[in-house]
Amino acid sequence: MNKNTERETSVKKKSDKRRMIHVILSVLVVIVMIRQFFMGNYSHVFTCVLTILLFTIPTFVDRHLNIKMPILLEVIILFFIFAAEIMGEIQSFYTLIPMWDTILHTINGFIMAAIGFALIDILNQSPRIHITMSPWFVAFVTFCFSMTIGVLWEFFEYSMDQIFLTDMQKDWLVHNISSVLINPSGLNEPILIKDVTRTVISGTINGAPQDWVVDGAYLDVGIIDTMKDLIVNCIGAVVFSIFGFLYIKTRGKGRIVTSLIPKLKTREEIEQTRLELSERKKKKEKKKKK
Repeated sequence: MNKNTERETSVKKKSDKRRMIHVILSVLVVIVMIRQFFMGNYSHVFTCVLTILLFTIPTFVDRHLNIKMPILLEVIILFFIFAAEIMGEIQSFYTLIPMWDTILHTINGFIMAAIGFALIDILNQSPRIHITMSPWFVAFVTFCFSMTIGVLWEFFEYSMDQIFLTDMQKDWLVHNISSVLINPSGLNEPILIKDVTRTVISGTINGAPQDWVVDGAYLDVGIIDTMKDLIVNCIGAVVFSIFGFLYIKTRGKGRIVTSLIPKLKTREEIEQTRLELSERKKKKEKKKKK
């Protein structure tokens, strides 16, 4: 077996694994979607449809933008989408498992950094654009790209909570508060309340006046969740920025780093993709004729 045949066999095995993971996750989403439909949860049905559409993004990038997605990065992206939309939103993992949101925001920082790095690195290598950027600069821009996406997402969560009264910015229970609003003198000096034992919220629930009691703490609305999300996003971004820096310094010699970096396809790989798509199109046309 020559080197070309071995390479083709290896590529085919990786492609089969990628397709199998995609199919398994898609089938699970369809099962959840059918169940939610019969339960009358139509908003969750929409979430499932959105999830299936999001699953197609890595394939679209590979086939139409001629960017080769490493199988490890693609699998991380697929599982991230499934964990966020199906397990987090529909199966309520965000509330059942306190660390679920934190884990996903950390991974999001990592993934967005990978995408940002790929955009900069591909631009850096393009023969049509004569720009040479240092590894430090690329790593810095990678970090900034990831953090920008993280901030924009927090803007989205805040907007949804304010406009549609959702609870994307999850509340937190805190035991100590410091606020200038409760200073009777009106001065800009915060009053510190320690060891909060009880919070009473008076309002209307389903049109009826009611008091809601939070025992043992004060109810913080959103800000702690937002800052926590940005901090762990920062951690994920820093980790990948370090990987990206090492990748440029060694120019792809590291196995782990290489398996996480999207790359431009070579002319041979672009032609191979074109042939594969052409063959699939012909097969579909034959099936229709039958």
